[in-house]
Amino acid sequence: MEYILETNNLEKKYKNFKAISNFNMHLEKGAIYGLIGKNGAGKTTFIRIICGLQKPTKGTYKIYNVLNNNKNIINVRKRIGAIVETPSIYLDMTAIDNLKEQCKIIGLPGINEIEEILKLVGLSETGNKKAKNFSLGMRQRLGIAIALIGHPDLLILDEPINGLDPEGIVELRELILKLNIEKGITFLISSHYLDELSKIATHYGFVSNGTIIKEISSAKLQNECKIKTQISVSNVKECVKYLEKMKMSYDVASENIINIYGKVNISDLAVNLSSQNCIINEFQEKEETLESYYINLMGGNKNV
Repeated sequence: MEYILETNNLEKKYKNFKAISNFNMHLEKGAIYGLIGKNGAGKTTFIRIICGLQKPTKGTYKIYNVLNNNKNIINVRKRIGAIVETPSIYLDMTAIDNLKEQCKIIGLPGINEIEEILKLVGLSETGNKKAKNFSLGMRQRLGIAIALIGHPDLLILDEPINGLDPEGIVELRELILKLNIEKGITFLISSHYLDELSKIATHYGFVSNGTIIKEISSAKLQNECKIKTQISVSNVKECVKYLEKMKMSYDVASENIINIYGKVNISDLAVNLSSQNCIINEFQEKEETLESYYINLMGGNKNV
C-alpha cells in the first residue's frame, strides 16, 4: 500500500485546548479521501498543519515518505495544492491574471499552462470578467485552478461546497472526478456534507473531538451500510425465536420493533410468523446512508 500522507499521533494544543489529538490517518495515492466531521471537529486545524501553516504540538506526519521535521519537507510541499477555508483570489483581477499572479508568487514561468488549466476548470471563456463578478461556484473553480499551478499530485480542499448552489456543487463534483481520473490527482477533502461526499469519495476518515475514530474505504462502507427491513410485530418473543431458527441477522429496536438486515421476502416472513402466533402490523425497508452511518458511529449525535 502506497501512502502519500500519513500521520502518527498528531496533536495540536492551544493553551489548555486540544484541537486535535492522537490523530492518525492514511491517504493512499490516487484516492479521494473524505475527512468527515462536524464544524469544530479539528479538520481545518489538521489541514493547516499539513500545509505548513501551523506546527504540531506533538506527533509526526509524512508526506511522500518525508517526515515533517526533515528539511526536504519544504520541497515536498510543492507537490501539494490547497484551498484552506476560502479560495485565495484577487477579486479585482480576471481569471487569467489571477493565475499569472500565482505563477509569480511561486516562482514559475507557467504562462504556457494557464490557458490549459482554465479550460480544465471550465473558465477559459471568462475573458476580461473580473473575479468579483463570478458566481461562488466559479470562484471555487478559480481557486482550484490557482492550486493547480505547478502540477500538484495532491489537492487539499477544505469545505469546498460551502455556500454553493446545486449547479455549482455538481460542477465542482464533476471537476474533482475529472482531475482524479484524467490527471491522477489525489484528493483530501474535508466536509460535513455527507450525502455529496458519498458520491465521489473512495475513502473516509471520521473525525470526532479532534481524533479520527475510524478509517474505511467506500467499498467496505457499502458492505457495512446494510439494507434493513424494520417490522412492527404483535409478539417480539416469538418473532425472535423464528429469526434465530432461520439464522437471520436482526436486532430488537423496541418492545414491538425489530430490524432485520439483508434482503427479506416480507410475504413469506408474514406467513411463517403467523403460524408462530406473531402478526406483522407494519414494515418498512430502509438502506443506511453515509449520514446515518456517521450518526450511529458518533453515538447518535445528529449535530453533523
